[in-house]
This record gives sequence, structure tokens and C-alpha cells, in this order.
Amino acid sequence: MTTPARLVVLISGGGSNLAALLRACEDPGYGAEVVAVGADRPSAAGLALAEAAGVPTFVERVGVYPERTDWDAALTDQVAAHEPDLVIAAGFLKLVGPRFLAEFSGRYLNTHNSLLPAFPGIHGPKEALEYGVKLAGATLFVVDDGMDTGAIIAQVAVPVLDDDDLEALTERIKVAEREQLVHTLGRMVREGWQVQGRRVRLGPA
Repeated sequence: MTTPARLVVLISGGGSNLAALLRACEDPGYGAEVVAVGADRPSAAGLALAEAAGVPTFVERVGVYPERTDWDAALTDQVAAHEPDLVIAAGFLKLVGPRFLAEFSGRYLNTHNSLLPAFPGIHGPKEALEYGVKLAGATLFVVDDGMDTGAIIAQVAVPVLDDDDLEALTERIKVAEREQLVHTLGRMVREGWQVQGRRVRLGPA
């Protein structure tokens, strides 16, 4: 049997995407295992999910370091210690720095609640609703040094209904986002992937 891909998941909050990944990884055929969960704050509720599943956790708070670069170095070292094949930002609300990006180039993934390049940043569903688009959605992408600007791996569209409010639209996007993350990540670890400029191709080289 092929050795499962090693995943380190970074979180800032409740960890709904983390929970979905932990469930998926219970199936040996999925092809991955979560080997560590890191957070930028000790209050992140997802840490308890990881601990309940027997997954090691760590916390690296920006505020305890004199410079942002020091935090970036510490986070890089913490993640690297677990020898991940992929690092997943699952609701992780901090921008990493050059050292982290260099260490995990092409292997650091994020999921965002809009159809990028539309509505980057932290208010994707709100801005989509205010703009009046008919399709919102979620994007899985390879993180680069920009704000939600990396090469796109997968996208899923979520219709915006006439009677949608922010809560309803956000929740439907979250459901689609989780399903996309689990499905696409599984394909990546089982079939391979290549990043070619702005294109990401799933499957063997």
C-alpha cells in the first residue's frame, strides 16, 4: 500500500474544514493523513478537534515575536518538523512570509470563499452579494506572495438566490468549499499534480 501523504493543517478558528479532512483521512483509501495541526491563537477551537483525533498540535502567535519575520521563521520550523507533503491553510487568517513560502513552494494550499480573482480578502461572500453577482463560490489555490493570487487548482460555483442574505449564502459556500477541498486534495495525493505557471494540472506528469 502506498504511504499516505503527510498533511499539516493551519487554522485560526473552529476548524470545519479541518474536521472534514480528518473524517476523510479515516478512510485508508483516501491517501492522506493529518500529521499536525497548527494555529495562530490558542483559542482556535479546531485545536480540540485535532487533539481528540490524536493529532499533534502547536500554536505560533504573531504577537510573541519582536518582528513578523521571526514569527514566519518559527512557523516554518514548526511545520517543517512534521515533514509535510502538503500544507493546508484551512481558515488560517495570517499571511505567511518569504521563508515559509520558499520552504513550501508549490505545496502550500489555501481555500477561499469566492470565485477568484473576484472578491479576494476576508469579505468574499459579502462583496459578492453587494455586487449582485449571480454566481458565487469557492476556490482552492496554491499560495504565492500575493493576496489570494496564486495558481488556481479547483473552483466550485454556488448560485446566489434572490432571497439570499449573507448568512445563508456564506453557509452554502462553506458546504461547497469543504466538499471541494476534500475531493480535490484526495485526487492530488492519489494522482499527483503539477504547477505550470498559472495552470495546475491534476494527474501524473
